Amino acid sequence: MANQPPKVIGVLTTPAPPTWWKANRHKVLLTVGLLVGYWIGTHLHGTPVSPPATPRPGHTSPGPLHITPRST
Repeated sequence: MANQPPKVIGVLTTPAPPTWWKANRHKVLLTVGLLVGYWIGTHLHGTPVSPPATPRPGHTSPGPLHITPRST
């Protein structure tokens, strides 16, 4: 039992290089997310409020009085 040759347990190999998608998916998803966010922010803000058909009246009462003290 003392003179047994060593057993091969496994063979180490270098891993295959990552595919293009695996190496760049974070960049693609970030770009798509930014484009969708920009599109949502510029196009889906709701309908603008239309101005009333008749104009609103101007001031109906005078503005506040400005009283300055007299110098004697």
